Amino acid sequence: MIRARARCRVDLGGGTLDIWPLGLLFPGAQTVNVALDVSVEVTLERRASGFRLLTDGGTVDAASAEDLAADREGALPGVVAAALGLPPVTISIRSGSPRGGGLGASSAVTVALIAAGDRLLGRDRREPGATARLARDLEARLMRLPTGTQDHYPALLGGGLVVAFAPGGETVRRLHVDLAGLERHLLLVYTGQSHFSAATNWEIIRRCLEADPEVRGLLGGIAEVAAALPEPLEAGDWQTAGELVGREWSFRRQLAAGVSVPAVDRLLERALEMGAWGGKACGAGGGGSVALIVPADRRAAIAEALAAIGGEPLAAAPSDTPLELDEL
Repeated sequence: MIRARARCRVDLGGGTLDIWPLGLLFPGAQTVNVALDVSVEVTLERRASGFRLLTDGGTVDAASAEDLAADREGALPGVVAAALGLPPVTISIRSGSPRGGGLGASSAVTVALIAAGDRLLGRDRREPGATARLARDLEARLMRLPTGTQDHYPALLGGGLVVAFAPGGETVRRLHVDLAGLERHLLLVYTGQSHFSAATNWEIIRRCLEADPEVRGLLGGIAEVAAALPEPLEAGDWQTAGELVGREWSFRRQLAAGVSVPAVDRLLERALEMGAWGGKACGAGGGGSVALIVPADRRAAIAEALAAIGGEPLAAAPSDTPLELDEL
């Protein structure tokens, strides 16, 4: 039995620019994100025949990886299993993230499946960039839409990361941020409303490639914020970092209908009234979770106030733990 454990992430700035080729259209484009101690766990165990998927949602049995991929619940592991050429296995998946929480859980599952599958097959472990690109391409095959890479690197490497996009491929830099300090100022709250990013992202991609001046201007603003964000994070200037996160959201919420929804707006507005420095919806928005940068001495009160209006504060802290892989 092979087990892989990978972390989810919180994205603080620059999301959407990781979707090829958008980042290439804005010189210096990058994303800034931090891995969380919210993890997904994948185990693979050989079986005599057929494939079995075990999740919190139940059990799926299929004769082949392709048949598993044709099932709605089994689509992602089925696509990965078929691409890797896995033999008959039982695939168990557990996630600490709320479903549709916007914390990159599906991408964490993808890289964990690839790492576990390679180990099961006796292959050498891929370097992070190769794993991230394979995961991106398999997710694009699954959704039949362009997908990005920013969610895969935190799951593989842990810690804070700056992923920059340039001709020839992305580069990854470790963000030298005080994770314990960030933990005291970071608050994640689930809206209770699951999000689905693919349709929203496609509208943004299409309008950008069609040279829509509004979307191009908004993505340019997001790129500028993401470029400015690492400096205050690394300096521990949490107020400036929070204000930049809030500024990123002021651009992002205008990118497409459905990015901002009442559940997100309600939480962010209340948090700002309570003294938060800034916040945004995680991932593509449309529900999911919100990330807030707040004064440490106001964090508990803000969490309590958001819980009172329907939010679910998450027990999530920054983590520098990379993907873990072992045999049981």
